[in-house]
Amino acid sequence: MSGVFSTVRTKVGDSIEMIKGECVCGAVRFTISGPTSQVILCHCSICRKSVGAGGIPIIIASNQFFNWESGLDSIKSWSKPVGDWTTNFCSVCGSPLPRENDSNSMATPAGLITQGGDDLKVQHHIYSNYKPAWDEIGDDGVIHPEAFGSSTGER
Repeated sequence: MSGVFSTVRTKVGDSIEMIKGECVCGAVRFTISGPTSQVILCHCSICRKSVGAGGIPIIIASNQFFNWESGLDSIKSWSKPVGDWTTNFCSVCGSPLPRENDSNSMATPAGLITQGGDDLKVQHHIYSNYKPAWDEIGDDGVIHPEAFGSSTGER
């Protein structure tokens, strides 16, 4: 995890605290056993529509630390017909689920965390130019009008 993702959660004692998470119905469960990014909140229109909210808070973890514990048969995916965006969701309850961030890491919706991650803080707001007018940013996260330093147009 380099660049923006180089700031990671702090250690608890001599090790990183285990994060556990699950969907609303509990059919899909996962763990993250190593460092993660702090929270990145994406306000692009795709992410907003995928969760029905002002944005989606995610954490990024290396694939080597991410593990699906149960429910693989309940994971469904949808890919945007044009572009490179895919989302995973629970086929039982519809909860958004962790998805591939890139070939080396997973993006996990922070709202799924049920244990651990008490030290997580919002560090970045991306695509803030696309947030709805009613959504007010009220934390200390760095505000990025687009993605981290890029100009990609409407999202």
